[in-house]
Amino acid sequence: MVHPLTLIHPRNLKHLSHSLQGLIESQLWAKVLLGMVLGLAVGMVLSPGAGLVPPAIAEVVSAWVVLPGNLFLTIIQMIVIPLVVASVIRGIAASGSTEQLRSTGVRLLGYFLFTTTVAITIGISAALIIAPGSYIPDGSLTLSPAATASIEDGIEGEALDLAELPTALVNLLPANPVTAAVEMNMLQIVLFSIILGLALVSIAPERSKPLLELLGSVQSVVMRVVSWVMRLAPYAVFGFIAQVTMQTGFDALVGIGVYVVTLLTALGALLAFYASVMAAVVHISPWRFFGLVRQLQLLAFSTNSSVAVMPVTMKTAEEGFGVRPSTAQFVVPIGATVNMDGTALFHGVATLFLVQAYGIDVSIPMLLALVATAIGASIGTPATPGVGIIILSVVLGSVGVPLEGIALIVGVDRVLELFRTATNVTGDVVATSVIDTVTPHGKTLEEEIVEQTELEGVQEETGEDVVTSDPHAGHPVAGAAHRASQFWTHMQERIRGG
Repeated sequence: MVHPLTLIHPRNLKHLSHSLQGLIESQLWAKVLLGMVLGLAVGMVLSPGAGLVPPAIAEVVSAWVVLPGNLFLTIIQMIVIPLVVASVIRGIAASGSTEQLRSTGVRLLGYFLFTTTVAITIGISAALIIAPGSYIPDGSLTLSPAATASIEDGIEGEALDLAELPTALVNLLPANPVTAAVEMNMLQIVLFSIILGLALVSIAPERSKPLLELLGSVQSVVMRVVSWVMRLAPYAVFGFIAQVTMQTGFDALVGIGVYVVTLLTALGALLAFYASVMAAVVHISPWRFFGLVRQLQLLAFSTNSSVAVMPVTMKTAEEGFGVRPSTAQFVVPIGATVNMDGTALFHGVATLFLVQAYGIDVSIPMLLALVATAIGASIGTPATPGVGIIILSVVLGSVGVPLEGIALIVGVDRVLELFRTATNVTGDVVATSVIDTVTPHGKTLEEEIVEQTELEGVQEETGEDVVTSDPHAGHPVAGAAHRASQFWTHMQERIRGG
């Protein structure tokens, strides 16, 4: 019988993202940039400052050019809930078994929550200090009445005393998940999905298989819709940028440029944090650490997919940092689908950029909601190019920012996404190394490598997977273990040779 967790196998995830990856590789990014340039040109022509088109005609033209963008946002709202639910549950189910979840998994969960919180904190701090949204001209972006009412309700709820705190904590869980979905309460949806994912891991595989199959189909269907909606992206960017430029003029570009600098600065700070963790826990100098992950970062930057470079991530962890194959095969697949520190940081920077651009007052409850939702949304972000900007709508909704604000950043997000992916895979290597260092092991590294090599030899002779107690035995990326064994043998020969 096929184990249900093979449904979340990296090979299946890679197949899931194949159509969207092909779309991205077919110069979608170039079309988006072209749409941005054309939108700027049309917006400048239609702007009141140019005086080339009567205001009444410009208003009619603006309403039509923004039509593809409105369709783009509506479809995003339509698919975001099934996408998050399926992705979060399947990401948690990737832990494989309750035994591994209780031992290595508990440490891994704690580490992921810690680093994701650090990442979102770095992003929020950078956005608050640099304030990129303040470079957008005042009054150029306006809130709808519904958004204003939502924010006012949040402000009224800020005066929460200790007597009301228990009720507020209980209300984080959805009494009715359907109501939470209708109200687009994404924090409740994410928590509901996390609970279901944990429950799935705890029951027998034959009983969890049907639901995992259903969620796999849901994710496949939603990802197909994502690939369709991404075809609208160039036209959406054209319409939104044209409309924004009509309202703000060329000054909006300055704010976008400062936003790019803010995000890259925050990502650099996160990489420095990774280096400090490796120095403190694994005792590897920052210089050597960046030297070992350089090739992996370049490959991730080029492919823009954490899943696609998963074998290289394992190889880097095992051969570069001496991680045991069992740890790498457990942590890396989960990290590629759950550990999205760069994405969480992006959500923090982008959300506060738009909060500042819309002139919304930043409050402590808003920041807490932002942190909680960004952590949950990062778990539900598939490791697929182009999806991060869609998941951003979840975070924006949690703090009352209109989805129309995405237009300001979607034009430059394709390039910034490459940097986020490189940061994400770096975080996976760090997580694997740290967990391997702090987790007790019953076997030595040499014994594990020998066992993996013997297992692969039997598989090559029989052409079948060997059933073992390891839920990840027969993993298609276990070739990294074979390369690690060759590396180990080579090192032993060098030691014997003096």
